Amino acid sequence: MKKTIYSLGLGMLLCCGTAIAQVKSSTQAGKKLPAKIRMSKEQLKDKVKGGWAGQTIGVTFGWPTEFQYQGTFIQDYETIPWREDYVNEAMTTFPGLYDDVYVDLTFVDVFEKKGMNATPADFGNAFAGAKYMLWHANLAGRYNLQQGIPATQSGHWLNNPHADDIDFQIEADFAGLMSPGMPNAATEICDRVGRIMNSGDGWYGGVFIANMYALAFVSDDIPFIVREALKTIPTQSKFYQCVSDVIKWHAKYPNNWKQTWFELQSKWAEDIGCPSMVFHPLNIDAKLNSAYVAMGLLYGGGDFTKTMEIATRVGQDSDCNPASAGGILGTIMGYSKIPAYWMGPLQKAEQRNFSYTDYSLEKVYATGFKHAVENISKYNGKVDGDYVEIPYTATKTVKFEENFSGHFPKGRKPLGVVITDKTSFTFDGIGFVLRGYARRKSENTPHHVIQAAMYIDGKEIEKVNLPTDYSLSRADLFWRYQLPKGKHEVEIRILNPTEGYDIVTNDILEYDTQPHNGMRK
Repeated sequence: MKKTIYSLGLGMLLCCGTAIAQVKSSTQAGKKLPAKIRMSKEQLKDKVKGGWAGQTIGVTFGWPTEFQYQGTFIQDYETIPWREDYVNEAMTTFPGLYDDVYVDLTFVDVFEKKGMNATPADFGNAFAGAKYMLWHANLAGRYNLQQGIPATQSGHWLNNPHADDIDFQIEADFAGLMSPGMPNAATEICDRVGRIMNSGDGWYGGVFIANMYALAFVSDDIPFIVREALKTIPTQSKFYQCVSDVIKWHAKYPNNWKQTWFELQSKWAEDIGCPSMVFHPLNIDAKLNSAYVAMGLLYGGGDFTKTMEIATRVGQDSDCNPASAGGILGTIMGYSKIPAYWMGPLQKAEQRNFSYTDYSLEKVYATGFKHAVENISKYNGKVDGDYVEIPYTATKTVKFEENFSGHFPKGRKPLGVVITDKTSFTFDGIGFVLRGYARRKSENTPHHVIQAAMYIDGKEIEKVNLPTDYSLSRADLFWRYQLPKGKHEVEIRILNPTEGYDIVTNDILEYDTQPHNGMRK
């Protein structure tokens, strides 16, 4: 998930039918996995490698399509490129493409340096100091950490308007890959890490993906993996209901993923949280994009190529979704079983470090295997010579939490004011988000931090630091939810007016207590 979109022209037609691998079902409906699962270290290593390889293949495959298909899918007649040395090409042309991977690796590195008992503060400190570009929930979460909000609260929706976005969902792969056959261990890791940038449905996205990875080590039954991972999510949540609908529609239309796509779009495409995407066809909501991952896996049926194609062709965040689906299926299959058609370009880049990291895929494979073995030991498994014994326990449901409860987007009003001293505006409702950015007027002047205060109905609500460097920004200027219903006046004051710097406002997203119906009668 990136803010800046790079696109490639659709290349020459490539045949995707080579070296197809089928995963045969071994977990029948209603059958439970044994409490202890014995696996050779070589098999474990092969699956860890398959997960990281599949994720990297998926994000690369989705490179030219990301955010290009908003509220529509990619038609069959459009060929998505995949060619020799494509991974090296992507790494060189657009290093930021791999935010799916390099953010994961921030947390992998914390485990490597701090051990299996690394704390939320350890992860938060590493993330706060990371120099890579971020967007949406990640960007707001990092800003919150840098401003002193703890890692357990920096992703809470009252602190982070992007809390339901896809961010942790695309970064939770590592938690499942280091928890082979131990879904509850994966959930526990998600609880330590995912609160940095998300909560509610946004956090559930990471838990769901991580649990599918964990289960992929011990079952090759994809419907079972999807259903079992979903049990982690509370049934009353919209996230659960959305993905559950995909499972239902897959059963109803087993050979028609496009019909399921239409059903999904009709019922679940509305976004209420992300300030950039409400009233916009682009959607990075976690539940919708997790549903796309589930579609890719279910309709892909264990065929790597088909899974890649469907998870990408459903559109929206179409590099992140095939990355998750490809990583989960790669874990099921193992590195050695991923078709050569996909592995050729990847293997040419395995010794190359991902941007902003000291990790190449070769190093990730070794480190990921090491952490998986250590985590098995931590959870009372056995490491015995050339084998490990995994203590499997069925998934446990996490606590229910809901972001933006009772809040419904009412409208978006342009503001377009440049603030050099102060400005004010009014709105009628229970909440708002003011979008915009702090600016230096000339690129020849150094970056600066504008200090500003927000007042609502004459009362000071908060004082904030607004860096002119976008990479350090809080993603949005100001927001407030859970206000008394009615008319409110908001005033923004700059506390340190400085020549050459100002605040540019874009628009105001307003919330009310009831869904807004914009259709004329």
